[in-house]
Amino acid sequence: MADQATKTQTSGKPEVGEEKVHVFEAWCKKCGICVAFCPTGALTSDENGLPVLTYPEKCTQCGMCELRCPDFAIAVKPREKKEPKPHPTEEPK
Repeated sequence: MADQATKTQTSGKPEVGEEKVHVFEAWCKKCGICVAFCPTGALTSDENGLPVLTYPEKCTQCGMCELRCPDFAIAVKPREKKEPKPHPTEEPK
């Protein structure tokens, strides 16, 4: 499970990598609010209480965990924008 969890940067400004959810361990106080507010159950707590994206396939990147974190210890990668489908009455470009 730990390999699915994201790790914090040890120095400098923390950066969000390619993962859907990034946890800044040094900032996290292990309160469990992010896990409690995850609407899909994608986040769980590890044996130390840190949030882990246990089920990445369930994560919709809604951002509820990031919005509810009182310590700004979790970041959600923005969803990729998809090209809108043309309306059936429009001609393809």
